[in-house]
Amino acid sequence: MTDLPAKTDRKLGLVIDLDTCVGCHACVISCKGWNTENYGVPLGDADAYGAAPSGTFLNRVHTYEVTPKDGPAQTVHFPKSCLHCEDAPCVTVCPTGASYKRAEDGIVLVNEDACIGCSLCAWACPYGARELDQVAGVMKKCTLCVDRIYNENLPEEDREPACVRTCPAGARHFGDFADPDSNVSRLSAERGGMDLMPEQGTRPVNKYLPPRPKEQIDVLAPLLEPVAETPSGLLGWLDKALEKL
Repeated sequence: MTDLPAKTDRKLGLVIDLDTCVGCHACVISCKGWNTENYGVPLGDADAYGAAPSGTFLNRVHTYEVTPKDGPAQTVHFPKSCLHCEDAPCVTVCPTGASYKRAEDGIVLVNEDACIGCSLCAWACPYGARELDQVAGVMKKCTLCVDRIYNENLPEEDREPACVRTCPAGARHFGDFADPDSNVSRLSAERGGMDLMPEQGTRPVNKYLPPRPKEQIDVLAPLLEPVAETPSGLLGWLDKALEKL
């Protein structure tokens, strides 16, 4: 039986702001690019320029339309990658010990030399965050860009996951959840950071910040009239905004 993951000294992970994510897929592209060049074995692709392309991605963005009970329909962009769970089922089911959780920082990784491609970890993961690379024949997953965050040859501002560094909307945040004063701990506490599927009991490290009601985030709303009610249209609306600020 595989040993349970050891208690970690740090809990490195992400906070993802569902208010701010615009679904641009910049994080997906930067993740694919960085890890294809630096993962060791490039992330596989099949028929990349053909009629039915497929490939391995460590980060994906799903888009949903939701209709709240007391409001109009809205679009929510939902980024998803490995959540680096504290009680990671992918680790406990791995028959070879290829999946493991690091004691020093809590990052869940795969030793590809020991991976036999059996996909048990993918079946155990309730989030669908693992992908079997059909070309390499081994399991691939988000590493939190462990090769970037500790790389002293990179400028300090680049020592964060590629997806965080690239996000143009600032929707992704990286830090240590074991430190209550870190940026991710404070964001999660202030905005009610949520676990994904808490009923699974995996205790994911990554947190999601829920979308807020429009009146909480539209700081200009009290100052402005609706565009449709402004006789001169958008330009008049902007003029009124400037007058009132």
